[in-house]
Amino acid sequence: MTINEWRRRIDEIDKKLVELLNERARCAIEIGHIKQAEHQPLYQPERERDVLESVERANGGPLSHAAIRRLFERIIDEARSIERTAMHPDGAAEENSRVNSRGAGPGPGRRRGEKG
Repeated sequence: MTINEWRRRIDEIDKKLVELLNERARCAIEIGHIKQAEHQPLYQPERERDVLESVERANGGPLSHAAIRRLFERIIDEARSIERTAMHPDGAAEENSRVNSRGAGPGPGRRRGEKG
C-alpha cells in the first residue's frame, strides 16, 4: 500500500473510533442517570480499576499496556465528566463529582485546567 492508502485506512479507523467513543459516552450518560437515581457516587475507583485491568488484558499490541492505560484513563475522565453533567444538569456538583481518576479534584469552584 502507498502512504496515502495507509492514511485513508487510518482516516476510516478514526471515524469508527469516534462512533465507538460516542456510543460509550451515551452509555456513560445513562449510567449517570442511574447513579443519580440510586444516590451512588460519581467516582467509583473499583470500577475504574476493573476497566483498566480489563483493557490491559485485551491488549495484544503493538501498543504497550502503559499506553493503553493512559488512553483509557483519559477516556474514563471524559466519561466521568459526561456522567457528572447527567447527574447534575443544573451545574450543581457535590465535591465527590469533582474528583478525577487520580483521586484529586481541581479544588472548590474550579474546573480541571483552571488556575487559581
